[in-house]
Amino acid sequence: MKWTRIRIKTITDAEDIIISELYDLGLEGAQIEDKIPLTAWEKEQMFVDIPPQPQEDDGIAYLSFFVEEDSDIDIKQMIADVKESLAQIRTWCDIGEGSITVDETEDLDWINNWKQYFHQFYIDDLLVIPSWEEVKAEDDGKMVLHIDPGTAFGTGMHETTQLCIRQLKKYITPDTKLLDVGTGSGILAILSIMFGADSAVGTDLDPCAVEAVKENMESNHIPEDKFTMMIGNIITDKEVQDKVGYECYDIVVANILADVLVPLTPVIVHQMKKGGIYITSGIINDKEQTVRDAVTAAGLEIVEVTYQGEWVSITAKRP
Repeated sequence: MKWTRIRIKTITDAEDIIISELYDLGLEGAQIEDKIPLTAWEKEQMFVDIPPQPQEDDGIAYLSFFVEEDSDIDIKQMIADVKESLAQIRTWCDIGEGSITVDETEDLDWINNWKQYFHQFYIDDLLVIPSWEEVKAEDDGKMVLHIDPGTAFGTGMHETTQLCIRQLKKYITPDTKLLDVGTGSGILAILSIMFGADSAVGTDLDPCAVEAVKENMESNHIPEDKFTMMIGNIITDKEVQDKVGYECYDIVVANILADVLVPLTPVIVHQMKKGGIYITSGIINDKEQTVRDAVTAAGLEIVEVTYQGEWVSITAKRP
């Protein structure tokens, strides 16, 4: 299988902004190349052997987005849309050169290539471990999440996922019925059940999430009747909304980008019980106020805002 690669030359300070904005065009899963030195934590958690840093950080970054050759995307139109989007971003943000190159690349074994980078790590007292590693003797008795990187995001490494996990631990009870919007690999719903929730429902747009969720449920011994998976757009599809159900969830969690949370929030409030908790993340810090406004406009009361790195989590309650 061949892929078209759209590669953008920019600056490191603009990486997250460009990735967030191009998400709206349908470009996801950016590959980032820069010379920012890894922190000690990253070296320990992500790599087996670290090659010497070849050059000092020059502030330059390359963002690559891949489009499958057989997809329905019109590449010429996509490139034109990317150029227009970069031009708009440039009016309010320095993006450096902002040049675009397009080429083709052969299919890569991306999932197996993850094995040289992804190793067990902790989220507070939770151990996250891939299938190709074993739990060490000193970790016996700890809560362990078994999860592998795959076609759907969600290994627990990203700050937004960790923000959501910490909030879930605060609010889950044995009676909790949870809805995970944009469930991906199912990590948040699976952990919610491990934390003691009664049951969970997950929705996602990507059919690949079904298999990822199934595999991760099996790896973590989650009973099939505890976690139900649905594919569809809960924002626009009334059939999906009906299937998910109304006013029946104690917690709704949505680890999605801010631009998706804005239209999602006034819809999802109807799935929440009165007094229900709404946990959001995927919010880059400069879009915090945008999501705050959407949450309050939907009639929800903000009860807590937490931060990690450049990312924000907003927790709200339905009166």
